[in-house]
Amino acid sequence: MGIYKSLRAKQKPLQFVKVLSWTLLLLILGSSLGLSVFQAKYAERVLLEKQKQFGLLLAENLSHQIFTRFTLPTIIGFGQISLRNPEQFTRLDQVVRSTIHSFHVQEVRIYDPELRISYSTDPNLVNRTGLAGEGAKRAISHGETSFDFLSKISWSTAMFRLELRPGSVVLRGFAPLRMERNFGPGAKNPIMGILEFSQDITDDYMAVVNFERLVYASSLFTSLVLFFLIISILGRADRMSAERQAEKEKLLAELHQQEKLAGMGRMVAGVAHEIRNPLGIIQSSAELILKKAKAENHPHTRIIEAMFDEAKRLSRTVHEFLDYARPRQPRQDEVDICRVLEQAAVFLERECETRSIRMERSCPEGTSVRGDRDLIYRAVYNVLGNAMQALPPEGGLIQATTATATDNEGQWLLLTVRDSGPGFDEQNLDKMKDPFYSTKDTGTGLGLAIVSSIIESHGGAVVLGNHPEGGAMVTLKLPLGHAAKPAQLPPPPKAPDATIASGTQTPTDKA
Repeated sequence: MGIYKSLRAKQKPLQFVKVLSWTLLLLILGSSLGLSVFQAKYAERVLLEKQKQFGLLLAENLSHQIFTRFTLPTIIGFGQISLRNPEQFTRLDQVVRSTIHSFHVQEVRIYDPELRISYSTDPNLVNRTGLAGEGAKRAISHGETSFDFLSKISWSTAMFRLELRPGSVVLRGFAPLRMERNFGPGAKNPIMGILEFSQDITDDYMAVVNFERLVYASSLFTSLVLFFLIISILGRADRMSAERQAEKEKLLAELHQQEKLAGMGRMVAGVAHEIRNPLGIIQSSAELILKKAKAENHPHTRIIEAMFDEAKRLSRTVHEFLDYARPRQPRQDEVDICRVLEQAAVFLERECETRSIRMERSCPEGTSVRGDRDLIYRAVYNVLGNAMQALPPEGGLIQATTATATDNEGQWLLLTVRDSGPGFDEQNLDKMKDPFYSTKDTGTGLGLAIVSSIIESHGGAVVLGNHPEGGAMVTLKLPLGHAAKPAQLPPPPKAPDATIASGTQTPTDKA
């Protein structure tokens, strides 16, 4: 149930980040595309207005050229204008074509007041009626100039075309064709007819389409970049939140564990205290009876010896319980690690000879730390004892080396003990320092817990691991004392020899 709640708590922030990310993407894309459409349509309107202004100038210029170059000379020369006269028609056609040259004008029409086509660049339309649009009617009735925007292709289709055919987009204008002078009383710039022209603006429209493409592409690119930046920030925030949540859960688990262990420690301390005194009497009595039985060669000597051994084992277990339940505050003396390591090795020398275990030591002289010598000795002794218990019955190798290391927290002494046994189980490595956890049938599970308690009380740490060549590695990390001299990092320990001589010990002391 607790694991399920933990997983749900971890999934909720992730789901929230996903929903928030997609919401932000939609908002960014929507706002960017909306702004892009507004800019594109505004650019299109600006183009149309510019083209209208240009068309108005073209209409005024064309009207002026027709009046000055055709109307006046024709009235002076012929007395009246009659486009049915081929000569007058040809002269008007020359004036119109020379004026619209290079202006992309497709067609020019001139309507008379009855809206009949009296002139067109397309001779087939001359004298036809019914072709005038609403713009021509407004021009004849109100004298207004108007424009129509004609497109043979839709905007969405134009966005996906690299080129457009000429004439795809046309601006058609209607303007009154006036006389610039009065030729009779009561007439003031009378309207001679309606001027209609169609101008090809496909190239200009294509330029606007390219601008719109650029706007859309830049908006999309900017939106995606901004989205991925936001996603990275949210992802980092989510990871930080997950790390803090994991750290919080870890601290809560440690707190619960400490509370549980504290209660267990008080119980164990009470029980061990009550057992210690009767057990001491039983052990001493068994020892006296055993001596007497051996002297008299009593037939139950083996049973009495087993009782005495079990009493000693139980006494060690009680002492371990008391050591864990009531740890003492360490003193702050200068402790020579090499001397401590040597004393522990000498104490274990006889058992090493009996089990064909070879112990090698490498400790530069002058390596010292600040701490409690008795507690550090017990920690080193326990680690060496665990290493011996991890070796197979046929013996093996134990290597103890010291080195110094420096990090942001200061300078440290590293005492590493490696054995040639099977090593730690990787799956249960994080449980090895837990109290009452043991992989041995007869163990109490307090060995490494007591070592960790001692080293941590000195401001250090215990690191467990396996050597790449095999075997377990236990590293005691202690803060160096002021008198400590940095030592060179020793070479990695060699693998144990294939054959180990029975009953031999070869300690090596390297300066």
